[in-house]
Amino acid sequence: MTTHAKTTNSLSGWTIGFVGLGKMGFPMARHLAAAGARVIAWNRSEEPLGRASEFGIERAHSLPDLARQVGSGVICLNLTTTDVVLEVVSGDHGLLPHASRETLFIDFGTTGVEATRAFSQRALWLDAPVSGGEVGAEEATLSIMVGGRDDAFRRALPIFETVGKRVTYMGASGAGQVTKLANQLIVAQTIDAVAQALRLAELAGVSSERVREALMGGFADSRILQLHGDRMVRRDFRPGGRAEWQLKDVRLICELAHQVGLHSESLDHCRSLWEHFVVEEGNGDLDHSGLFLHYLRSESQSSGD
Repeated sequence: MTTHAKTTNSLSGWTIGFVGLGKMGFPMARHLAAAGARVIAWNRSEEPLGRASEFGIERAHSLPDLARQVGSGVICLNLTTTDVVLEVVSGDHGLLPHASRETLFIDFGTTGVEATRAFSQRALWLDAPVSGGEVGAEEATLSIMVGGRDDAFRRALPIFETVGKRVTYMGASGAGQVTKLANQLIVAQTIDAVAQALRLAELAGVSSERVREALMGGFADSRILQLHGDRMVRRDFRPGGRAEWQLKDVRLICELAHQVGLHSESLDHCRSLWEHFVVEEGNGDLDHSGLFLHYLRSESQSSGD
C-alpha cells in the first residue's frame, strides 16, 4: 500500500474522456481541463454539457464517439450504480467495443466488488472510488483509494493528483472498492450515531449546537460531526450526498460482508435503518445527514402526535 501526497503537475498533451458530469464528476472534469488536458465529456442530460463547454470541455455525441476520440488515452467514469456502469461500458452502444486495447478506464464511483473484478478482465481498469464529497471535488482535495494493476496506477497518478489530495494504492482489482465500502460502513453508522447524540441532547434540554461544539476536538470528533452535525443542528438537509446513494452503498457493504463471511448485528441494523429511512419514509432525495429526521419522527409517533 502506497500513499502519495498531492504534487504540482500538468496534463498538457493528455486526452481524457469523462462520463458522468454530476455534482462530483463536473468539478473533477473541470480540474482536469484546467490542468491542460483535452477533456471530452458525455452525460445523459444536456445541461451539464453546456456548462462544461465554458471550461473548454468538449462534447461527445455518443459513448462510441467518445471512445473513438480518446483512442489510447484515459476514460474516467463517475456514475451512480453498478448497473449504470455496466450499461455505459457494455453493448454495441457502450464504450468497450469502440475503445482501444490501450485505453485506461478509471472508475471513480462506488461499484460492486465482483463487478469491478469482472470489468478488469475485459479492459485495462482501475477502481478508484473517492471520499470527500462535493467540497472535496470542488477543492480537488478528494481521498482516492485505488485498485488495479500497479503499472496502470502509475500511469494514472497525474490524474489522481489533479483531482485529489490523498491517493492510496490498495492493491489488485477491487481493493479500492473494498476500501471505499469500509469507509462507507463507518460513514453510515457514524451519521446514525451523531444523529442520536444530538437528538438525545435536545430531548434532555441541552443545546445540540453547543454539544456539537464541545465534542469537536475530542475522541468523538469526526468530519461527520463537523459537517453533518452542523446540518442536523440547522435542519438543513438539501442534498449533497443523497440518502438513496448511502443506501446503495450499505447494500453493497452487506453484499460483500455476506460473500466474505462477516456476520454483524450492527450492520444488519444499519441496513434496516437506511432501508426504512429511504424506502419506507421516502427520503432518498435528502442529504444523508437527514437521517436525523428519523429520530424526530420516531419521537412524534411514540408520543401519539
